Amino acid sequence: MQADLIIVGAGMVGSALALALQDQGLDILLVDGSPLSVKPFDPQIAFEPRVSALSGASQRILQRLGVWDGITARRVSPYGEMQVWDGSGTGQIHFSAASVHAEVLGHIVENRVVQDALLERLHDSPVGLLANTRVEQLRRSGDGWLLSLNDGRELRAPLLIAADGANSAVRRLAGCATREWDYLHHAIVTSVRCSKPHQATAWQRFTDDGPLAFLPLAGPEGEHWCSIVWSVTPSEAERLMALDEHGFRRALGFAFEHRLGDVLHANARLCIPLRQRHAKRYVEEGLALIGDAAHSIHPLAGQGVNLGFLDVAVLAEVLLHAAQRGERLSDSKVLSRYERRRMPHNLAMMAAMEGFERLFQADPLPLRLLRNTGLNWVDGLPEAKALFVRQALGLSGDLPDLARV
Repeated sequence: MQADLIIVGAGMVGSALALALQDQGLDILLVDGSPLSVKPFDPQIAFEPRVSALSGASQRILQRLGVWDGITARRVSPYGEMQVWDGSGTGQIHFSAASVHAEVLGHIVENRVVQDALLERLHDSPVGLLANTRVEQLRRSGDGWLLSLNDGRELRAPLLIAADGANSAVRRLAGCATREWDYLHHAIVTSVRCSKPHQATAWQRFTDDGPLAFLPLAGPEGEHWCSIVWSVTPSEAERLMALDEHGFRRALGFAFEHRLGDVLHANARLCIPLRQRHAKRYVEEGLALIGDAAHSIHPLAGQGVNLGFLDVAVLAEVLLHAAQRGERLSDSKVLSRYERRRMPHNLAMMAAMEGFERLFQADPLPLRLLRNTGLNWVDGLPEAKALFVRQALGLSGDLPDLARV
């Protein structure tokens, strides 16, 4: 089977790229190991444990891809405030959308909701979908790539996009080198019901073990739900996962200083080892890595999928401009334009998250004093906080057309 472009991985980032390129006259194949089916949304169904904090830039990208309405028709929770504090001291900082005359800082959305809204659009698009299919072998063939699938079929294309996540098979099979390190922490994720309302605020407390986030969810009328991401050491994660629901709720409420009252209910928990990866190169001849296949970061600020959507918007823009100039899309010189625009931004975000995480894990008293003093100092600088908010909203920086206001 021949195509102009093969995207491996129909997660949020791969699906978004397929939609971004669907009108360019390309024969696109989207390959994924899942069924790629869309189930009718049931508002009574339990929250999915994995959520994303979609930025303003991501929202604009999804709107221009015709996906945002499908998200809001399901379940989405806007938030206009962010409250961060150091559980080992007195430092705290507060961010508000109102500081830049915006309505929201972002939206907390279950990954399944974003995925279904994307798939809904894909099923009405000219993009070819190959479901329940895995790539088992990969090699260069002439001027393109030859992919051998688990069902015995072979695919050929001059341009291959790896969007198959942090453990990317395409990245591994293509021999792309990465830098990796283990955070020596696990993230416990679940959804919980609290006795007090979340106030459309994203809450984050830095504990001695790691950061704990309570992210607002749009629960049933009169119920106050949050998604939690709790980063702890492996031994503490093992202890917390072994607790019954009552014991876990008590431990969680204590760790969060009961800011939202008692934790009344906790859904099933997931425990995810945290590891950072970054590809040394995002591109080579006829190949580009996007999203978590290129970079995966600490979930400290929920920025992972936002970086991925910006990858999508920049790569789509690069390919569109190259096509208009009559250039070969698989040319490494063309693809390198994507890498030059995205790698510095992604590395800067990864370095910031790494530095932030290390600072709040530091035990020496001088560093504790530094971070508490620093948080309180920055909290008193409205101009600095507004700059941060504008950056988080995607109102500044090198923005691709799909993400511009």
